Amino acid sequence: MERFQKVAVPIAAILIFVALWEALVWVNGWPDYVMASPSDLPAAYSRFWELFLTGSWQTLWRTVAGLTLAVVAGTGLGMIMGFSRIARDGLYPLLVGFNAVPKATLVPVLALLFIGQHDFNTVMMAFLISFFPIAVSVGIGLSTLEPEYRDILRSLGASKVTIFRKIALPKTLPEFFGALKVSVTLAFIGTNLVEIISPHGRGLGALFLSGQTNSNYPLMFAVLIALAVLGIILYYAVVALEKIFAGWAERPGG
Repeated sequence: MERFQKVAVPIAAILIFVALWEALVWVNGWPDYVMASPSDLPAAYSRFWELFLTGSWQTLWRTVAGLTLAVVAGTGLGMIMGFSRIARDGLYPLLVGFNAVPKATLVPVLALLFIGQHDFNTVMMAFLISFFPIAVSVGIGLSTLEPEYRDILRSLGASKVTIFRKIALPKTLPEFFGALKVSVTLAFIGTNLVEIISPHGRGLGALFLSGQTNSNYPLMFAVLIALAVLGIILYYAVVALEKIFAGWAERPGG
């Protein structure tokens, strides 16, 4: 019953959203060049299905590559901040300041620094926009580790590596996966910022720009839905990993 609920409730929520969207367009009498409705989208997917497949793959692999870099760099930086008070005090202001900079302003900077390196620029933007939550969550998780556990293990002769593997790492996993769920959506935002602001004819962002240039609003909305679907797929991939590595932290009946 619980498994059925976990599948049925999200599907029901999506169907309700689609019905409300369709009703909103119908009630207001908006034509498709003002606001596309869900019933307008199948034609767009049917006509441009090859472009959707190609663009989705291009956007997805760049997003996953940037997110992977964010996990590696964010975890490493979080470990440094978690185990060193000096590093934490010095790096937090820098991280907060960098995260406060609108990432759309960084797209032209990357384009000028790495001219013609479109894949690299896109991956880098996905990385830059998504590593902050991971670094902060890991840093906070490790810095709040109860000192009693460390003292007991040290008295038993445990090394720092053992303490990290046996105590610190399991304690940090719930915060890490919580941050990773946020970073998934941020990585998609970073990828599409480059595809739209610094167009290079690749990814779903390029397809969105094509629809905008040709005033094909059903195509534009179809791209947005495709991005949402990719985000949901990647989000639930993270949820599956969380159940494998940190399923013990899930509250029963939550």
